[in-house]
Amino acid sequence: MNGISTLLLFVGLFLLGGVYSFAKQKQSKSVITLLSVAAGMCLIAGIVRLEVWN
Repeated sequence: MNGISTLLLFVGLFLLGGVYSFAKQKQSKSVITLLSVAAGMCLIAGIVRLEVWN
């Protein structure tokens, strides 16, 4: 189960990098918001899974 948590954390960090990149390029706010929510969900799910299973 640790592999899934690690994958969720990596995906969340990857999406946060996308948020930073899109904000720097002045992309639309809806895309930045959508990526921020997705990154937050992945990071929270990864952290919760690490806490529950370990």
